[in-house]
Amino acid sequence: MKLSNKDILDLDRITRLKLINSITGIKPANLIGTIHDDGTTNLAIFSSVVHLGSHPPLLGFIARPSSKSSGHTLKNITANGFYTINHVLSDFKKKAHYTSAKFERTISEFDSCSLTEEYIDDFKAPFVKESTVKIGLQLKEVIPISINNTSLVIGEIELLITPDSIIQNGDVDLEKLGSIGVSGLNSYYNLRKIARYPYVRIDEVSNFNL
Repeated sequence: MKLSNKDILDLDRITRLKLINSITGIKPANLIGTIHDDGTTNLAIFSSVVHLGSHPPLLGFIARPSSKSSGHTLKNITANGFYTINHVLSDFKKKAHYTSAKFERTISEFDSCSLTEEYIDDFKAPFVKESTVKIGLQLKEVIPISINNTSLVIGEIELLITPDSIIQNGDVDLEKLGSIGVSGLNSYYNLRKIARYPYVRIDEVSNFNL
């Protein structure tokens, strides 16, 4: 298959969505939890969470204000400044997937998708109790991306909760944790660790021709 930009733009909407959304490979599956000023909680699945820096500890994700689920998430975050990111595990992947439905703002996806709100240390947004990696963030910046009406939402980690047992030599063992990945709109993958290499210094680079 060889597609030009015009070929891609000429594809029907669903085919184009699936192709471009999945061609980058497997992405992390996370649930983002927020709360409205009236106390209604919101939960939505995202595959766009990225690491932006470790000092300060910053994570970003892409929000689409035009979509109901993403739009509610962004409105809640900008209103009160706090949100949570929770790993999706294989045990509740179907429930997590169904949070992508276009629920009305007054309906909590926690309730509709049978997931449990959890509040920890007076943090001002709900965590997902079923998740074993819970990250509480404070909003730092929203950068509009005008070309497609999305926003890069940047938050600083205020609270990080994870089992001690999944930290191996300072790394998070995602396979042991049971976190899963997502590709496209609705395909989920188990993660399996296949190798670990040392931090590379230039004088330690292998001669790959040997």
